[in-house]
Amino acid sequence: MSTLSTHVLDTCNGKPAAGMRVTLSRNGQLLRDLTTNEDGRCDGPLLADEDFAPGIYELRFFVRNYFEGLGTPCPFLEEVPIVFSTVGQQSYHVPLLCSPWSYSTYRGS
Repeated sequence: MSTLSTHVLDTCNGKPAAGMRVTLSRNGQLLRDLTTNEDGRCDGPLLADEDFAPGIYELRFFVRNYFEGLGTPCPFLEEVPIVFSTVGQQSYHVPLLCSPWSYSTYRGS
């Protein structure tokens, strides 16, 4: 089974980033527009099996809106785009660790 998933950790407050808007696009076409749950995750895979075709994907995280919704000023980051490519039938987990000033990502399992 091939899947694409993500989760977001709020490193400023030391908790999952619940309620962050995330969009997913492939080759410039919007595929999903969703909000993270209480665990900072989506309720299921973003894409799976035949819907998860090889291509160039972009996950866009709306960081400023999230932090300002908590009452935390976010003077530096607006949105965090993560652009990556996929090859073949594999699973990709792309987490985001973020604060109002920085972020980090990696390919997880």
